[in-house]
Amino acid sequence: MEEKSTVASVPIDVVTIKIDGKEVQVKKGTNVLEACLQQGQEISYFCYHQGLSSPAVCRQCLVEVVGQPKLVPSCYTQVSDKMEVVTQSERVQTARAQMLEFTLVNHPVDCPICDKAGECTLQKLYMDFDGKESRVEFDKVHKPKQVDLGPTIVLDAERCILCTRCIRVCDEVAGQHQLEMLNRGDHEILGVAEGQVLDNPYSLNTVDVCPVGALTSKDFRFKMRAWELYKTPSVCPGCSTGCNIEVHHHQGEAWRLVPRENAEVNQFWMCDEGRFTYKALRQNRLVGARVGVGKGLPGQRSTAEKAVLEAARRIGLALEHGSLAVVFGAHVQNEALYALKQTVETLRASVGRVTTYRSYQAFRKEREDKILRSADVNPNTRGVEIFSGVESKDIRELALDIETGKISGVWMVGEEIPMSEPEQSHFLSMVGRLDAFVIQAVHQTALVNQAHVMLPSAAWAEVDGTYTNRQGMPQRLHKALAPSMDARSHLDWVCMISKKLGLSDHPHFFSTPKQAFFAMMHEIKHQAEVVDSSRKDLHTFLRGEWGAEVLPVQLRFANSRG
Repeated sequence: MEEKSTVASVPIDVVTIKIDGKEVQVKKGTNVLEACLQQGQEISYFCYHQGLSSPAVCRQCLVEVVGQPKLVPSCYTQVSDKMEVVTQSERVQTARAQMLEFTLVNHPVDCPICDKAGECTLQKLYMDFDGKESRVEFDKVHKPKQVDLGPTIVLDAERCILCTRCIRVCDEVAGQHQLEMLNRGDHEILGVAEGQVLDNPYSLNTVDVCPVGALTSKDFRFKMRAWELYKTPSVCPGCSTGCNIEVHHHQGEAWRLVPRENAEVNQFWMCDEGRFTYKALRQNRLVGARVGVGKGLPGQRSTAEKAVLEAARRIGLALEHGSLAVVFGAHVQNEALYALKQTVETLRASVGRVTTYRSYQAFRKEREDKILRSADVNPNTRGVEIFSGVESKDIRELALDIETGKISGVWMVGEEIPMSEPEQSHFLSMVGRLDAFVIQAVHQTALVNQAHVMLPSAAWAEVDGTYTNRQGMPQRLHKALAPSMDARSHLDWVCMISKKLGLSDHPHFFSTPKQAFFAMMHEIKHQAEVVDSSRKDLHTFLRGEWGAEVLPVQLRFANSRG
């Protein structure tokens, strides 16, 4: 009887190598640097970035490969079967120390005033691997400072270590050659290409990848020390791409947004426009409930309890005397939309006179590209499509339905409307005729002033929940900031109104967004497996995860972004 082999077969796309005497298996095509990092080996580097090509210009990641006479740049050398790599020999350590000293020869020692201090790769490597006083006794080479490269970025050429990451971001990510190296030797500097300005839609990614403080964002420059900031993972609300991001915040205020790695969605990048969406968290916010007569007046301040009671009363009157329109907004989280869907279905079962509409900001074709930017500037259009139902109407039809008497009351969750100024003026005049107009809104608008009841809602960075991106997959928002004053999540307002409408015994009343998420996923799974298994969008939706809860981490205790 033939004895079976106990040796596991090695996949054909994997090679076996030795790193510091330890045998490991690595995927073919991997460079030596990545192979070492995957095994937890500390290797210093400047010019290498996972999302960019490897030019091997900094020579900071040198290693020994047995059988080769010279040290090799690990970022440029691919693994091969039976390769032996040595990363911590005296020869390697000496070479790295020498390269680090060479990089620092003309570098200004201005860490106390540098915007990158606290997240600078050069600073980190100096403290980790060198820490010696400079041996330079002559004047350093001086280069231009505070160079305006474009609308968003300032360059301090003295700090630049010529790693070329920024050039490769423009060339390989944005697809525009706007930066290049000028001059030679110790007078080589970074500059804009002839006839160019650094103004591509992805320009601020150059600041992210800069390992030192050479490139700084005009928006963030000198506003906050990086190590004082806390980071919370979230999703960009700027468009339907749903780039994964970190919200960097301090003392209850967001200071910047930076991309977070996700290979399926945005890799390592995000567009400049998305970075500035944090500004809306401060601007024109609604902070207290109001109850009034509508017709363009802001109404009177009210407690949340009284406002919800009045909202339920108005909605009840509309259902008694006519039909209620429920508007699903595409800036609202999935969990609130799902709770709203359950409320609509329960109301329809009891009174029947409920019509659903979809609301969103108008698409902007001019911003669309084949990289990350989408014409759909709404973060949750796909969520609205799933939860509002196939029979829901475009909000542009709502004005006509009010004018013809089909609708007597409106409950609007979200304040965005995709209309031109003439269309919006007509819509506002029609809304003024309603017996009941209840709106849950984040920002003050002319539409909000028409409401009989206004409920201030928490913004995307102030809630836990999910958005569905253009691929159809829910992605998690983690609460980074506390809601302003009386503002509450859309989910809270929907559930509070449902209670006052007498729906508190309904099985789909949710006390937390996590509870709503799992109920939502359970129903979607049932629908995808039993009701309509042909719907690919539902199967994609099921790939979404709630994930573990996270606590904000201060950047002084986090790894450098450089």
